[in-house]
Amino acid sequence: MTQSSSSPLPSSTFPAREVAVPGARLWVMDSGGEGTPLVLLHANTSTVASWHAQFVAFHEAGYRVIAFDRRGWGKSMADPATGPQPGSIAEDLEALANALNLEKFHLLGIAGGGFAALDYASWQPSRLIKLVIAGSNGKFTQPEMQDFYARIAVPGLTGRIEVRPYLEVGVAYRSENPEGFARFIEMEHTSRQEGAPEQALRTPNTFAKISTIATQTLVLMGGADLLAPPALMKTWAKHLQNAQYAEIGDAGHSINWERPQEFNQIVLEYLGQPLSQN
Repeated sequence: MTQSSSSPLPSSTFPAREVAVPGARLWVMDSGGEGTPLVLLHANTSTVASWHAQFVAFHEAGYRVIAFDRRGWGKSMADPATGPQPGSIAEDLEALANALNLEKFHLLGIAGGGFAALDYASWQPSRLIKLVIAGSNGKFTQPEMQDFYARIAVPGLTGRIEVRPYLEVGVAYRSENPEGFARFIEMEHTSRQEGAPEQALRTPNTFAKISTIATQTLVLMGGADLLAPPALMKTWAKHLQNAQYAEIGDAGHSINWERPQEFNQIVLEYLGQPLSQN
């Protein structure tokens, strides 16, 4: 049976707490347990609320699953008295890994979380076991990628807040699950705190930068993604040292939300622990 995005949010199932890092108090979901840690980085349009189906499946597969609201999103609060603002997601992740005593872990980033995952992987490769980048344009500075972003933009639609969910979520999911789509819109509209600045990458993402990443990497694509289509993701991912590819044909940009069963199965098989059939 396909898992539904109308399931309860992870806060109703897994423990959550604030963890202090320089400049912020991060809201962290942590399934606990003795399994290999698997850290999830959410998209620009979401919070830990987007990961419910992944928390359940990955925890049941034996992983210690960890996700956090980025600084200024969800329940993570900036604290200027304890550090500079707005910092970077990669630096917050490193501080969180230290606070939770995570020596090594798997890292999964989707969309904007994928930007940060690449940023982190190039900076702290010794921390990572395997890397997953899903539905992400990578936020590259190369003219080649900037031109690509411009070519796939939808005139009159791309960038408009009121229509953003229709680009973020694929047409198949919107037609099949209106309740789930409504919940996505609610999450998207409330994910970022009013006035919160976007965290920059620690260093700009470039082809030269990611070419240093030797970590085994899964590039997971949605065939119906209007913002990071497979052709775009393959354009930057070919510069990784050790990449493999997977695609969910009818998934849009919010691939984990739209097709959780397929997403989870692909990720778990890649990490080496198949999805439980119970």
